[in-house]
Amino acid sequence: MLAHPDKLRAYAALMRIDRPIGVLLLLWPTYWALWLAAGGNPPLGLFLIFTMGTWLMRAAGCVINDFFDRDFDRQVARTCQRPLAAGQITRREALVLFILLLLLAAALLPFLNRLTILLALPAVAISIAYPLFKRFTHLPQAFLGIAFSFGIPMAFAAVLDRVPSLAWWLMLANFCWVMAYDTAYAMSDRPDDLKAGVRSTAILFGRFDWLAIALFDAAAIVILAAIGLHQNLHWPFWVGLSAAALLMAFQQRWLDGDRDAALRAFLHNNWVGLVIFWGISAGLAH
Repeated sequence: MLAHPDKLRAYAALMRIDRPIGVLLLLWPTYWALWLAAGGNPPLGLFLIFTMGTWLMRAAGCVINDFFDRDFDRQVARTCQRPLAAGQITRREALVLFILLLLLAAALLPFLNRLTILLALPAVAISIAYPLFKRFTHLPQAFLGIAFSFGIPMAFAAVLDRVPSLAWWLMLANFCWVMAYDTAYAMSDRPDDLKAGVRSTAILFGRFDWLAIALFDAAAIVILAAIGLHQNLHWPFWVGLSAAALLMAFQQRWLDGDRDAALRAFLHNNWVGLVIFWGISAGLAH
């Protein structure tokens, strides 16, 4: 299956190896949770397992997303050259790759406790089902928000063998952040999505898309601030959170209807996740 160099490149593109932004946006909130759950000193083994598992599940999610969306992708300028849409990989090959990635991710589970394993089951189910929601609801970003937040309760479960209320509040903050940045992402595809019949929050919010993004970003910052107060995090956390709020505000200048600018705003969220992580880790260390 992986014999020809062109095929290897097609598989790499299908897994988005050349586009790490999705992995980073999954990893930052997972790291937030690991550090908070472990009081700033997570076990190295868990750090490596969650890092590897996140990469594998993101790759698997991309494969199954493209499998379900191959017909839609052919109608969207940004995605028409994806390997499945362009015919570089067959449906059977994509499914085999998807199963292989799931098996590799499953191989990490024996190193985790029972509660974390149980939480992994709905996480996988949501990741598989997510691409289907854009067919019948304008809120596929909400389901992505759940999928991209499930690493948080799993991280708490892995460290503490329970999921405290703090984990769910952190999950809600991340959900709001995902709603914001994935709406910006959907804005870059809106003209093509309207033609193809694909639904999204960018279409739902219409000309108020920028306002919806601002409100979701503000909600994420407020919830994170409440968490910082509750956990008595030190001053670096507030520096990091303030930097994140400024970055979110800066992104508004790109939400003027230009497709490339909206995509730039989405990509810029990597820095938001990074400064929040720095604030949490440094705030716990002081």
